[in-house]
Amino acid sequence: MNPTALVFFLVNAVLLFALPRKWAPIPLIVGTAYMTVGSGIQLGGVNLPIYRMLLLVGLARAVVKNEFSAIALNKIDKLLLAWAVWHIFASFFHVHAEGSGPVYATGGVFNLLGAYFLIRVWTLDPESVLAIIRFTAIALAPLAFEMVLEHVTGKNMFSVFGRVTENAVIRNGKLRAQGPFPSPILAGTVGAACVPLMFAIWRENRNRALIGLASCVVIVFTCNSSGPIMSFAAALGALFLWKWRHMTRTFRYIAVGMYLFLELAMSRPAYYVISKIDLTGSSTGYHRARLIESAIIHLHEWWLFGTDFTRHWMATGVTFSPNHADITNYYLAFGVNAGVPAIFLIIAVLWCAFKTVGRAMGAAVERESDDEFIYWCIGATIFAHAVTSISVAYFGQSMFFFWMPVALMSSIYQGEQYEVEEEVELVPQTG
Repeated sequence: MNPTALVFFLVNAVLLFALPRKWAPIPLIVGTAYMTVGSGIQLGGVNLPIYRMLLLVGLARAVVKNEFSAIALNKIDKLLLAWAVWHIFASFFHVHAEGSGPVYATGGVFNLLGAYFLIRVWTLDPESVLAIIRFTAIALAPLAFEMVLEHVTGKNMFSVFGRVTENAVIRNGKLRAQGPFPSPILAGTVGAACVPLMFAIWRENRNRALIGLASCVVIVFTCNSSGPIMSFAAALGALFLWKWRHMTRTFRYIAVGMYLFLELAMSRPAYYVISKIDLTGSSTGYHRARLIESAIIHLHEWWLFGTDFTRHWMATGVTFSPNHADITNYYLAFGVNAGVPAIFLIIAVLWCAFKTVGRAMGAAVERESDDEFIYWCIGATIFAHAVTSISVAYFGQSMFFFWMPVALMSSIYQGEQYEVEEEVELVPQTG
């Protein structure tokens, strides 16, 4: 960690501990978004990038100030805790080495649960949720500006913090900006998935929403990757369905029917349709489709506890490990680490999150609130991440942006339930 990164961490750590609960997420978002995963310290075999150290500070704050007592565990919370227990249990059946085993698994669990539960305890009402979204809109603007400069100059300003190269990534002659993120695809995915959040604050703060929306669009297109453009399309598609929100069940049936039709019409499995998508001339859609097929073929190797060797799944591997293929699928990444049970638990979390969107919207209608559209926008962000997970494995600070909207939705429903119950108690009882 260089002196600049150290000062950056210390300032954000102090603010994280000292700010009122409503503003506590701000230094966490800043530290997560502006620091590379290479900026941090190494304690023996434990890697502590800045975003993980800030999660530790946030956890210490929540314990010292007894903030966890403000939440009641719901289904999403319990499913994530069940996933964490299984993930760590499964890790004992892996090689105890760098990149596998209990120490590695505990780090991954901490990253996910830390981000999720800290947002949960700091967003107890719709106003605190909107405060996070408003700040995210502003926080993305400097990232977008840097990625424009990176696209023009071919130099990444965040390289001074480590883990990202000074020269911008070039694939098939296309320059791909990535900012502080581990890859251009992850940078673009974060920008694309945040688009619905900007519409959530459109009514109450149009200028800030415009800044955030413009930043998201810039991030998506400067990364120059097909995946984030498809994520952008998924986000906009989910927003477009707002007018027909009462038909969501029908749309699910249509989606299943379309997939079954593709199974019948295509000579290969229907998921190979992603191999046909190339919006930038540098896509690797075939790799992603082939990875799914290979995982199914080798299911017997990893179905229960995961596996430490996937190199034979694909024709090419990764530079950072001689044992693995490039697992460009978030669901399969959970499977490689902890088997099919881990995948089912994560899918169950997302399923509950979508059901929570519907219930929160229903509660808002019941108490005649105009927050229904805000909840739909958060659901659209979760949907964009869920779709993107088929072709992107989140890691590093991008995980925060995946689990933040899930935590927001979980907290919103708890707040909506409390408000509805409170109003019911105020109704005079007769008879």
